[in-house]
Amino acid sequence: MLVSIITPVYNAHSHIEETIQSIMAQTYTDWELILIDDYSTDNGIHILSRYTELDARIHLHENPKNLGAAVSRNKGIEMAKGRFIAFLDSDDLWEPTKLETQVRFMLENKHAFTFAGYFKIKNDVIVGEHEVPSKVNHNDLLKTCSIGCLTAMYDTDQLGKVYMPIISKRQDFALWLKILKLIPYAYGINQPLAKYRLRDDSISGNKFKAAKYQWIVYREFEHLNFFKSIYYFMHYTFFGVLKTYFHKAKK
Repeated sequence: MLVSIITPVYNAHSHIEETIQSIMAQTYTDWELILIDDYSTDNGIHILSRYTELDARIHLHENPKNLGAAVSRNKGIEMAKGRFIAFLDSDDLWEPTKLETQVRFMLENKHAFTFAGYFKIKNDVIVGEHEVPSKVNHNDLLKTCSIGCLTAMYDTDQLGKVYMPIISKRQDFALWLKILKLIPYAYGINQPLAKYRLRDDSISGNKFKAAKYQWIVYREFEHLNFFKSIYYFMHYTFFGVLKTYFHKAKK
């Protein structure tokens, strides 16, 4: 069963080779990697082109101008030929058995949408682990997003191609909510199958910005009224504090 992996790339020359190599090292080999270069201004395009020559499973699309992550990912989904759609950003990594474990889990259980745990790394050192529940529904996800983009995978045989909403940030979170309006649950594999790179300049690394865009998803994408937005935002904040507390307690 072919897995189409969507990787948007923008000025990512410092990490993109390691990301691609983590895909090439997968024990599951029936995959295609679709690299979408979003009009990068570094020399990363030469790295990407070299890998397309090394491995016929790797494809490259160059955006004619900078279009953003949502448009880039959607272009990748449009190009995808696989039954399964998976996502990996240009600075994150997969464990070698990620695809093998997840594809087997989906086929054996006939799950349409799954995700997994992952390690958090900073300066190439593991600094934490994101554990996940066995399943989540739409309401659960509104309270706290336990689905990391680097582990999400959905089955186009069951769902068709589902595209990311064109919003400036948190497009992945909005996509999970969109999918969970089509099916009851997303199912989790509570073992770390990937490595998420923490960066000081990332949205997830800036708690204020993350909260701001969470609110925007509630109001502008989910169209929740003010009071429901406050209700879910309070849950989001509470779970965020809990995560921070337990992370510090484990150190």
